[in-house]
Amino acid sequence: MTDKVNKARFGGRASDAPDRTMTLQHNQLGAFGSGPQLRARRKDGLTPERHRIFLETLAGTCNVSEAARVAGINLSTAYYHKRRSSSFAREWARALDVGYAELQTQLLRQSLFGVEEEEIVLDGEGAVKSRKIRKSYPHRIAALLLEKHAVEVEREAGRLREKAERPDGDDAVERLRAALEAVRAKGEDEG
Repeated sequence: MTDKVNKARFGGRASDAPDRTMTLQHNQLGAFGSGPQLRARRKDGLTPERHRIFLETLAGTCNVSEAARVAGINLSTAYYHKRRSSSFAREWARALDVGYAELQTQLLRQSLFGVEEEEIVLDGEGAVKSRKIRKSYPHRIAALLLEKHAVEVEREAGRLREKAERPDGDDAVERLRAALEAVRAKGEDEG
């Protein structure tokens, strides 16, 4: 009976796992420098399909734990790949930006047009006695969004001011020409 159990279990060698796909690990030499080592891909590893599902869910929910759960990967695996791969970290940040922009848009829409809530009152027998539709406007959310927008506008204005004053800014050539003209005009006045 132990023979059946041992054969069914993954014994640690890549060739013993028919259900696992093999990945080639670069920069790893096998025994006696014979070449790259084949390793089995983890069952909860980040495959291209799981990668796509993770990023789509992250953009939709802005929740890393939920995205990892839906993609079928471990949360620590997601953070490991974020640390190891700068392209994955950029995609992660882009997905969060998309998610937060969508969330901000939804909250702004609720602040402008209100949120409808239906209240149903039942009698003792479970029949509908009355129905009310209430519309509320979450003004606190609107104030927070406007504050955030003001901060973003100020940050962008600061970037534009900084870029204009930099030697390699967009108007650097124009500023240099104006300075040269001022020097020439001063030289002609003195001469």
